[in-house]
Amino acid sequence: MNAKKNDLHRDTLAVREAVERSPYGENSEALYLTSGYVQPSAEAAARRFAGDEDGFTYGRYGNPTVASFEQRLAALEGAEACISTASGMSAILMMCMGLLKAGDHVVCSHSMFGSTIKLIGSDLAKFGVESSFVSQTDVAAWKAAVKPHTRLLFAETPTNPLTEVCDIRALADIAHAAGALLCVDNCFATPALQRPMALGADIVMHSGTKYLDGQGRVMAGALCASHELVTKTFLPVLKSAGMTLAPFNAWVVLKGLETLDIRMRAQSANALALAQWLEAHPSVARVYYPGLASHPQHALAMAQQSGCGGAVLSFEVKGADPEQARARAFHVLDSLQVMSLSTNLGDTKTLVAHPASTSHGRLTEAQRQTAGVVQGLIRVAVGLEHLGDIQADLDRGLSSF
Repeated sequence: MNAKKNDLHRDTLAVREAVERSPYGENSEALYLTSGYVQPSAEAAARRFAGDEDGFTYGRYGNPTVASFEQRLAALEGAEACISTASGMSAILMMCMGLLKAGDHVVCSHSMFGSTIKLIGSDLAKFGVESSFVSQTDVAAWKAAVKPHTRLLFAETPTNPLTEVCDIRALADIAHAAGALLCVDNCFATPALQRPMALGADIVMHSGTKYLDGQGRVMAGALCASHELVTKTFLPVLKSAGMTLAPFNAWVVLKGLETLDIRMRAQSANALALAQWLEAHPSVARVYYPGLASHPQHALAMAQQSGCGGAVLSFEVKGADPEQARARAFHVLDSLQVMSLSTNLGDTKTLVAHPASTSHGRLTEAQRQTAGVVQGLIRVAVGLEHLGDIQADLDRGLSSF
């Protein structure tokens, strides 16, 4: 691009930001399928491997297509730099491996994604990393959990699956006062709706598998942060551990970013209408969606998320006890004829799941109860189908018990 990045709107950056075109002058960003790179000289190779000169050296360390995706996502998040990985969970692992050592402490929300809770609370504990899990929405609890050896606060907002929202700026202030960093998982809102670094976050984490791709095609992960964190802290881990994003996957997500804004706004509008319909349904006990006025953090969500609730909602079916609630939830899922029973999210197709037995199935019942993931809970990642067809598909099960 000839224009300066700071002069361009995010919508333009989502379509145009990438590495320079090759001498062939391609208009669509090129897909570079190569594991190695021919060096111009032995001296240049030495400088590039030492990090003293820009240039690609080996596929595990970098790739032009991957670099295009990283530049574009960094521009959308308002970050200095970005580093990508093979999946969202590998991005979290890379962050933790780069920032933490035995004896360090992490504070997280107990409402986070089940795999994140297990990775930080169980897997990293084997290597001497201590963790505390607190209420997502209780700022005082986050502050009280901080210890002298706290190095990281990690929040997901909105959370999966109950869409709880945290005050990013307040958590950033707590982290920085303690000499720690704040990372925000921005998978649900994406930079189309929410830019955590503008609110004080130091790191923004993404599962590009979700809305960044937007059509359920590939897996990808990323961390957006300062140039120093990316090059001095995270890149060395990537080079050693090899959680590298494949060029083809990077190319798919790169193209997905071009339609991110219009997809997120259209799917958010569908989700709001569906949430309002579910809230009035006689078989539904409760709906969790930040765009509803009934959501406990509605005002905060509207301020942080550009006035949109996002595309994910959850609801509880009515049941006399957990067993009946689970049976009824399963009945709703098994009655679907249009939507997909799938634990992924971020697709243009509406995806429906039962979190207690899938995404949070590896947690103990006590952990699920703490996180509010009850047996009657159903999560809906709303897509772009006609709203009437989505409603009719859910009503088929909801109106038959």
